[in-house]
Parts: sequence; structure tokens; C-alpha cells
Amino acid sequence: MVTNTIDAKILARMFLAGAKNLEAKKEWINELNVFPVPDGDTGTNMTLTIMSAAREVSGLDTCNMNAVAKAISSGSLRGARGNSGVILSQLFRGFTKGIRDYETLDMMILANAMQKAVETAYKAVMKPKEGTILTVAKGAADKATELVGTTDDLSVFFEEIIKHADYVLSRTPDMLPVLKEAGVVDSGGQGLVEVLKGAFDGFLGKEIDYTIDATSGSKGLTRITPQAEADIKFGYCTEFIVMLEKHYDHETEREFKSYLESIGDSIVVVSDDGIVKVHVHTNDPGLAIQRALTYGSLTSMKIDNMREEHQEKLIKDAEKVAAQQKEEVEEQEMPKKEIGFISVSIGDGIGEIFRELGVDYLIEGGQTMNPSTEDMLLAIDKVNAEHIFILPNNKNIILAANQAKALCKDKDIIVIPTKTIPQGITAVINMVPEKSPEDNEAQMLEEIKKVKTGQVTYAVRDTHIDEKEISEGDIMGIGDHEILSVGKEIQDVTMDMISKLTDEDSELISVYYGEDISEETAEALAARLEETYPDYDIEVNFGGQPIYYYVISVE
Repeated sequence: MVTNTIDAKILARMFLAGAKNLEAKKEWINELNVFPVPDGDTGTNMTLTIMSAAREVSGLDTCNMNAVAKAISSGSLRGARGNSGVILSQLFRGFTKGIRDYETLDMMILANAMQKAVETAYKAVMKPKEGTILTVAKGAADKATELVGTTDDLSVFFEEIIKHADYVLSRTPDMLPVLKEAGVVDSGGQGLVEVLKGAFDGFLGKEIDYTIDATSGSKGLTRITPQAEADIKFGYCTEFIVMLEKHYDHETEREFKSYLESIGDSIVVVSDDGIVKVHVHTNDPGLAIQRALTYGSLTSMKIDNMREEHQEKLIKDAEKVAAQQKEEVEEQEMPKKEIGFISVSIGDGIGEIFRELGVDYLIEGGQTMNPSTEDMLLAIDKVNAEHIFILPNNKNIILAANQAKALCKDKDIIVIPTKTIPQGITAVINMVPEKSPEDNEAQMLEEIKKVKTGQVTYAVRDTHIDEKEISEGDIMGIGDHEILSVGKEIQDVTMDMISKLTDEDSELISVYYGEDISEETAEALAARLEETYPDYDIEVNFGGQPIYYYVISVE
């Protein structure tokens, strides 16, 4: 039977099937990472992003096109992680803008929505690069436009789009030499193709488990909300989404937040495109719900008794929890100031360095788990400052930070595009309280350009990249743009890598040793550096970072 339109129920089913297929393929997609490092995370980031939206879609009480579109857009936007996840969320955002006003979708509407998706995603990336997920999305959208009017059957329409997306994906190594050298296709593009293939299975009505667990895709999720404690002041973690039906502006949001503060804490209120996501810890969820109902209807309601949950959980790291609680109490008592700092951190030692330098809030994440846009928003809510600098400290987190900036309405957010931990440290060191936020931003941007970073880790597979043959288990020294050194011994590879980072202008070498390196081993490396570079200042610090034996900066 020929099908030429789909309704909201079918769209929701297709979206959930696409999410499920991506989740099933995430580890394979992770392995497509160009660098053979143990933190290849494209599949993980895309899965966590789409599952954030899938949970909202599966929790809808009313399944009409507008509600499904809002759930997909808002859920993916807040849950977006990493560059691939943020771009995926922008594709969804653009697509849903193109469909939300219709009861059913035909080929013309779908094709136009796909073009809107590509347009939105390209705008979100400062310097779009071909041979990536963007190229695959554009190829699929162009094919959809080409097919309009050539068939009445959506099955043929979808099948041809996927075939062409697969073809474009196969050509990505010809567009990006680094992909060809590594012998892989673009991992983000592969993730998008898996979403499309899963969605097509959903359209065909194939046997699929459409159940989306409340925590599906969130294993290992970095949370920055307060840990449960034995004597919890507010016992109910209350979350819901308000589907706005009445006037709601910045002043209304401020009043709503103020009310929630009078009945609880840990408050997050995020507004986006006609919906408001609310999170509050309170002893009376009904009061929060009653106030929210004055703005519109509610969906995706979730109330957890944190006191009961606490009794069921074992606190594995009591000291860390206590330190976090103490930090949060200090934050709550902190008077409002002009400038605040949020930094992504990757280890206890690195975190302590940032705290000593005056960073107000740390988001644990970095290479092994990229924080989401919502994680950033939660952190912003915690810092009581007029102007807040965010230090992503990872090139894969900058887009999520910028997305949080765009969603934040009541504070001035300044994202310093730090790509490494040493750049983040340099940025905060160069903050001068007497200068304006604009002058500080300019100074930080200038100073981080002078920092060269190297990171030492191990290879997780055989590959050929940057004109180097790499075998699984080899030690690699990775610079800002390429693999600089490969060998069998950590200290030797580190020394070789540093030799390629230094030049006649270098004066300082800073060493941050990870959780797998002893202090004695780090001091031995420092001794070799002092002997090799007698005119340099050598600094050694405990970083405590996982996966990376050493993080090195040369300035």
C-alpha cells in the first residue's frame, strides 16, 4: 500500500526508532574516531543528545505535531553534547521548525524541513567543514528536494534519501584527507545515517522496542546538581515541562524563579520556543505545579523522593561528595559579584588548580565525558555573577557552551574558546579584576594563542595517521593539531613530543601528571627536562586526569 503522508504518531515512532538504532551502534561509531585515542566519543555524544529528546517524546501526553516537534527540539537542544551532538540538535531544531505547523507531513513539507535543518545547522558552526555530518545532512536534504514530484510513495522517498546519504558518507574521505589517511568515514555522518535508517525501520513498522528508559543513554552522565545527603532539606526532586499558553517574558521568568526559590532550591528554569523546562528540589511539589499551571499545560512530569533514594544508594566517594556540598554551600552564600568563572575540569588536581585561581564552579567532564548544554545552564544558574566566563577547555565542548550562552537570558555569558586545560589555566590567570569584561575577554583570547599543548595517551587500535604507523597499545604524544610522537615508553614519547613543541621563544614547560603516573615518575621526567632545557622554567603539578598520562603546556 502506498503511503504519501505521515502524522505525529508515525513521526514520533520514527524518531524513537532512529534514536534506538543510533544507541545500538554508538560503540561502532566511537571506533571511527580519527585519532585512535581511548576517548573516541562521537557515538556516545550523539546518543546522549538524541536520547534526551527521545525521553521527552516518549513522555508526551498529547501526540500532535507541535508537541512532538517541541519535544524533539527542546530535548535535543538541552541534552546536546560535543560538536556532533550540538550539530545533531541544530539539525533537529531546524527540521522541527519546518513541520510543527502541520497536522500531516507530505514529501514537499519533509523536503523543505530537511533543507531548513541543514540551513540551521550550518549557521550554528562558525567555520563549517565539508566531509562531516553537515555534508551528509546536505546531501540527504538535496536528494529529498530532487525526489519531490517523482514518486507518491514515501517508502521510495525515504529509501532513496538513505541510499544517497550512504553514498555521500562514503565520499567523506575524499573531502577530508585525515579521514582517508585513517581509513574511516566521518563518524558524525555515520551517526546521522544510522538515525535515518532507524527512522525508516520505524516508518515500515518493523519489530522494534520503542521503550525509552528514564535514564536511557545517560550512563556515566556528568551531573553537577548537589549530591543527596543524609538530612535532605528539600525531599522531592521535581521536574516538568510547561507548554506555554499565556504571555511569558523575561520578567515573568524572573518572578517564576523567585517563587520557586521561596519553596525550594537547586532551581533550573530554561525557556525555549514556547516551552519552559523546570527543575526544583522542594518539600511541596504541588506548589510548584500549581504556579506553573498559571502559564500553560504541563507534560513530562517527574517527582522523585530523594530521601528514599538516598537510603538505597551507597556513597562511593564520601570525601568528594562532602567537598562538593561544602563548595555549593559557599556558592549559595556568595554575594553577587561582577565577574564569575565556570571551567570544565578533568581531574582532582586540575580542579584544585582552577579553584585556587578563583574559578567559581567546576563541571567535571572534559575528554572522557563532554558536558551537555543543560549541564552548562545548571552551572550558570549556580554562579552569582553579572558576567560569567566559561572555559570549555576542549574543542568538542565549545559548541555546547555557545549553545548555553544563546539560551541564557538573564546573565552576560562570555565563552572563551579554550581547547585544552593549559589554555583554560592561562585564560583565568590573565583575568584582571580592574578591567572590563570586554577588555578581559580580549586579553584572554590573545594569551591563549601563545599556549602550545601536548597530551600523552595510548592507542586503542592500529591505524596510519599523520604519516605515522600506529599499533594498538602504542604510546602517543598528541599536539594541538596532530600526533607528534609515537613509541613504546611513556617518558621517552613525552620527551620527544616536548622537543617538537618548543622553539626559540619558549620559556616555560608545565607538566600535569595523570592518575596513572606516580609523583616519583613525574619528578624523574622533570629532572630530564631540567637537564635538557636548562634555560626553561619547569613546573610539575598533579593533575589527576584519567586516560592522559601527561598534559604538557609550553609557553
